Amino acid sequence: MEYVYAALILNETDEEINEDNLTDVLDAAGADVEESRVKALVAALEDVDIEEAVDQAAAVPAGGAGGAGGAAAGGAGGEADADEADEAEEEEAEEAEADDDEDDDAGGEGLGELFG
Repeated sequence: MEYVYAALILNETDEEINEDNLTDVLDAAGADVEESRVKALVAALEDVDIEEAVDQAAAVPAGGAGGAGGAAAGGAGGEADADEADEAEEEEAEEAEADDDEDDDAGGEGLGELFG
């Protein structure tokens, strides 16, 4: 989850989301950085408008239908929305695998839905 947080921080500060910047933020936070996860996240976010994804996620009620409901609620978004949804689902799957290794009591539950 910290990888997504780092990407959100970079986005919020108008910094480019690239491997070096993402790694720097994670290092500064004291996180154990896995290069493969950094590369995967940067690749997954390459064509994603983070502001739009956050806005769409905010429009989906908490505990709603999840990622598929957000895409369906968007209506006729077309192929681009489907691609973004697929990328977000892949990212969530990677993050979920990583989170299984981490402490389950960590805060911020539900923030993974920001991209789904």
